[in-house]
Amino acid sequence: MYAIIVDGGKQYKVTEGQTLTVDFRDAQGGDTVTFDRVLAAGEGASIKLGQPTLSGASVTAEIVDVVQGPKLTVQKFRRRKNSKRRTGHRQIHSVVKISKISV
Repeated sequence: MYAIIVDGGKQYKVTEGQTLTVDFRDAQGGDTVTFDRVLAAGEGASIKLGQPTLSGASVTAEIVDVVQGPKLTVQKFRRRKNSKRRTGHRQIHSVVKISKISV
């Protein structure tokens, strides 16, 4: 069984037992998270579609770890002004493991 969920403006296709990297949640490892915005769920020919979401459907996940993403370099440059700036940024993500899909 799989489900399509929405989190942080992005859509994810998830199955039970899958690990997934989502936007940062202020929670410790071992805590549970529930995704209530489920767009579709099912398997094979028996798929339920929401209008836009399925009522009563949810996906339960457990937070495994909090990690940082790759370093992005930000450069600002103004020509002929002797103005240069170079900084870096690393986004924080939460790694979750899908434990249960309930429709």
